[in-house]
Amino acid sequence: MAKMIAFEVAEKCGVTCRVVDLATKEGLSEGSTYHVMSVPSIAIDDDVFVRGHLISKERLEEEVKKRLEKWRARASE
Repeated sequence: MAKMIAFEVAEKCGVTCRVVDLATKEGLSEGSTYHVMSVPSIAIDDDVFVRGHLISKERLEEEVKKRLEKWRARASE
């Protein structure tokens, strides 16, 4: 469910989405870099803002759009 929501929001907002499988050695290593040890967790641009629970599609979309606006504002400076 979380993956489906993440991919739908990514497609709608024109950003990429990548899944890290914590059941693999590589995934566990990457997860520990971000202090992620529970799923689902969501990071945007190296900032983990959801750990261990599901958020709504609307909430994720809102967060992605907010961060996109900030990135665009910085890029235009």
